[in-house]
Amino acid sequence: MTQNPDRYRHARFLLSVPDPAQAPADEGAEVAFAGRSNAGKSSALNAITRRKSLARTSKTPGRTQHLVFFSLDGEHRLVDLPGYGFARVPERIRRQWGEAMESYLNERRSLRGLILLMDIRHPLTDFDQQMLAWCTWRGLPVHILLTKADKLKRGAATNTLLKVQRTLAPQHGISIQLFSALKGTGVEQAREILDGWLGLGEEKK
Repeated sequence: MTQNPDRYRHARFLLSVPDPAQAPADEGAEVAFAGRSNAGKSSALNAITRRKSLARTSKTPGRTQHLVFFSLDGEHRLVDLPGYGFARVPERIRRQWGEAMESYLNERRSLRGLILLMDIRHPLTDFDQQMLAWCTWRGLPVHILLTKADKLKRGAATNTLLKVQRTLAPQHGISIQLFSALKGTGVEQAREILDGWLGLGEEKK
């Protein structure tokens, strides 16, 4: 497989909406990014696209409150979903986020897979497990990024990776890797997953 990272560097902000009904036309192919509000979704998107400011990063978890669509070209998109489980927001708003994500994951035909981000120091939270169960029920493939891998020594990071792999072994359609936006660890591997899901693996000759 020939990888072309420049296609991700061309990513641009397309639309931010609170309701999936306002999303771009449900055609082509897209991959969504989900995770707890402090798991590093924005940093991961910026690292994968090599765009430092594509997705907003903040020291305050929960800044992503809408479904945010980024266009790679006319047919392929990346989607930043609202973070869950940590943001200090009113229950009414949190409930709206949940309803929006449920509607999006259930009804979006162009969705090809979900990148699920977990802080390597706190993997497989109840919210993560709920998201995995939902995707399994829907038949949607999931690729897990154990983010902030630089926060642990290599041996400890590898042990956590193996532990999560053993826990999820019986579940099909789930893959997992180490990732660090700060160090660039796992960026190419994540792009390979995106290439496969979006149908971008083969370069046009």
